[in-house]
Amino acid sequence: MSITINITKAKAIAHDMRRAARSEEFKPYDDAIAKQIPGQADGAEAARVLIRAKYATMQTAIDAASTVDEIKAAMPQGETP
Repeated sequence: MSITINITKAKAIAHDMRRAARSEEFKPYDDAIAKQIPGQADGAEAARVLIRAKYATMQTAIDAASTVDEIKAAMPQGETP
């Protein structure tokens, strides 16, 4: 008996993990953005732009993956579906 991996479900799991990791990276900046703290909001938003870009690249790689190994390679270090 062989194991068949559903790539569509694996991608969905990877995207959930990607979103959770992105959310954790956003947390330090969320308060400054929500409160619009002068002097901090601009820096926080700049940091969030970089985080968004990082995870957008990851999202594209996950979407383009055709194997589990490609999905794993696209994930943040230490996290695999």
